[in-house]
Amino acid sequence: MPALEMADIFRHHGEAYRQAHAGHLGRVERHIMTAIETCRTARLGGHVERCTDCGLVRIAYNSCRNRHCPKCQGSARAAWLAERQAELLPVPYFHVVFTLPASAAEIAFQNKAAVYAILFKAAAEALTTIAADPRHLGAEIGFIGVLHTWGQNLQHHPHVHCLVPGGGLSLDDTRWASCRPGFFLPVRVLSRLFGRLFLDKLGAAFEAGKLGFFGALADPAVFVRRLAALRRIEWVVYAKRPFAGPKAVLAYLGRYTHRVAIANSRLIALVGDQVSFRWRDYRHHNKKKVMTLAADEFIRRFLLHALPDGFHRIRHYGFLANRGRAEKLAQCRALLAVTAAVAPQHRQESERPPDLAADLCPACGGHMEPIGWFPRPRPTSSSAWHDSS
Repeated sequence: MPALEMADIFRHHGEAYRQAHAGHLGRVERHIMTAIETCRTARLGGHVERCTDCGLVRIAYNSCRNRHCPKCQGSARAAWLAERQAELLPVPYFHVVFTLPASAAEIAFQNKAAVYAILFKAAAEALTTIAADPRHLGAEIGFIGVLHTWGQNLQHHPHVHCLVPGGGLSLDDTRWASCRPGFFLPVRVLSRLFGRLFLDKLGAAFEAGKLGFFGALADPAVFVRRLAALRRIEWVVYAKRPFAGPKAVLAYLGRYTHRVAIANSRLIALVGDQVSFRWRDYRHHNKKKVMTLAADEFIRRFLLHALPDGFHRIRHYGFLANRGRAEKLAQCRALLAVTAAVAPQHRQESERPPDLAADLCPACGGHMEPIGWFPRPRPTSSSAWHDSS
């Protein structure tokens, strides 16, 4: 029996969901549903390919390449990781997580582009400010931030994962300033600054008319009270222990950077209108559990994590920022007295992500070579819904 995929859930229950929620289902969400439903099907076209070793012939359909599709992240992840491997420095790396409280997450959900951007800015400013303070590190740091908006149960839970080298360029650019062994920056100090920065920026966006709301938050007085309550609570920044070497850093990046809300591997069953999936309950010692939801609720939770068009969920800061990164990294390596890393040109076949392994012959492991192409069919007037985005 073939493994269950998100595409199966959308194909069986997507049209009913569209009809039930037609009044408020947005273009982005519709596009995600259609992309996942049609991924690697005849509706996207494809090609005929033949194994150069054993002569096996098969049809290969095109991928949707949507960033929310569980089947389409492997090739993008592989290319991105190859670039990051060349940028690794021979220093400890830390994993720092900035999380929005639940009452702030509701504001974020109603203003995704604006508030997710504020989350990134507040996290980045908190890290760079504390790191530059001579009482802590006294250095310009560099780091990668990755936005996740989900928890294991698929509820809305916005947070930014940051991968940070344990040190930076001294403020006078004359040396590499290393952090203390096993310790990067004080998390309580980071937490307080992060919360203050986020709320200051959120309040400024509200005053500038850049936020819009529905429901109770549409009343400005309610928003002001929510902001005041958020200033009274304890904000949380979590810093994990340093990674055990460059391979562990890349393993982390591979798990986090191109992840979607739920992987196909976590799906267990679709029985009638019930979807069952695996999840970890972090509140109960990371215990593995199974959750069963009505298909309508499962789809709703999955679509909570649709990102606005053009929103960058992976961002680079400090000496790893896109502008000037090559020069800054060269300076770091010179101060660390190391040569530049070289990205590997070849990978073992067993290391290939699923959507890159598609060009291997399933019979003998040989190379599949395209021998003919066929386009996607033209949409007809009877098509259920045409995505023009």
